[in-house]
Amino acid sequence: MKCALGMAVTQFPSCFTLNSPKVRLFTVNCQSVSPAASGSSSTGLVEKPWKVSDARLVLEDGSVWRAKSFGASGTQVGEVVFNTSLTGTSNWRCTETLGEYLASRNIMGIYDVDTRAITRRLREDGSLIGVLSTEESKTDEELLKVSRTWDIVGVDLISGVTCKAPYEWVDRTGSEWEFNLNRRNEETFQVVAYDFGIKHNILRRLASYGCKITVVPSTWPASETLKMKPDGVLFSNGPGDPSAVPYAVEAVKEIIGKVPVFGICMGHQLLGQALGGKTFKMKFGHHGGNHPVRNIRNGRVEISAQNHNYAVDPESLPEGVEVTHVNLNDGSCAGLAFPQQKLMSLQYHPEASPGPHDSDLVFGEFIELMKQKGREHDELWHQRLSMVDSSTGVMAADKCECHI
Repeated sequence: MKCALGMAVTQFPSCFTLNSPKVRLFTVNCQSVSPAASGSSSTGLVEKPWKVSDARLVLEDGSVWRAKSFGASGTQVGEVVFNTSLTGTSNWRCTETLGEYLASRNIMGIYDVDTRAITRRLREDGSLIGVLSTEESKTDEELLKVSRTWDIVGVDLISGVTCKAPYEWVDRTGSEWEFNLNRRNEETFQVVAYDFGIKHNILRRLASYGCKITVVPSTWPASETLKMKPDGVLFSNGPGDPSAVPYAVEAVKEIIGKVPVFGICMGHQLLGQALGGKTFKMKFGHHGGNHPVRNIRNGRVEISAQNHNYAVDPESLPEGVEVTHVNLNDGSCAGLAFPQQKLMSLQYHPEASPGPHDSDLVFGEFIELMKQKGREHDELWHQRLSMVDSSTGVMAADKCECHI
């Protein structure tokens, strides 16, 4: 059987909208041809020398995008966003292809799709729920129904990516990758890092700045953390809606004010809620490696890597909390500090690898917070010792208001 498509009536758009009157139908003209005449195999089928579209991305607005797949196969649902970062998939150090890497982690990928058109749609309408599928048995209508019934708001995505038990982290940034040779500290600081989906490079940067790190699960009790007597606590990045993890907010509340704390991305949002502030879902979020941020304290502009859909409302924060960084694209809050509580946070990723590295110095600021806390502890201890009666070894009754 030999088939041909009529060009005038068969051109099918790469994207179309379900139930749209603009969708054009196509016809196929067929005629019988013997295998011998066509040069094909005994089955009469000829394998195409190129990959054909075998995947569909169905967005909740009803649009259907044809594409070619790589990585895992099947059907998956999620929030579709656009990212301004660029990357390559070929390197002399690689041990597997990008498709193999994704398949081993059950992650689907597509290509040969109009990403510019999708991006324009997301910029206009905001982030959309989408269903990606390679399963021909599922109709477009079925996939559309899935996209309109699934929602990311209020879903705890952290529980699926956090570690199961505490572990120690000691690896620093490798010497061949180290770009800040002045960050070594003679002192060692004990840091507890809450894993809400933590990036390993955050841990490497902390270790490079002189920290010994214990990573704990997202549900780790604050009381257990304080028993470990850390010099500081890190609240890491992580996926999803901060309002969907009230248990994490409660843990943050119990720790604030007792030890210096540093929040990154999700950790920043949890700190905002724990302080009494509110978070909100952005129209299409910040995703990319080239977002300009202004450090209000010194006026310096930093190029940053960002990947989040939620932000802290600075107007909802209590007195004493200051906004330290502002995203120059939309003016949203990109960093907080509460000096009295020895608290600091960033909405973006200072650990970005391979970069940008503009904000790496913030790890040094966290070290200074911990040093400051240590100095204050020493001063209080010496103050208390000075109140002890040298003849009896007992603190004078009228001087017992000093607490450490």
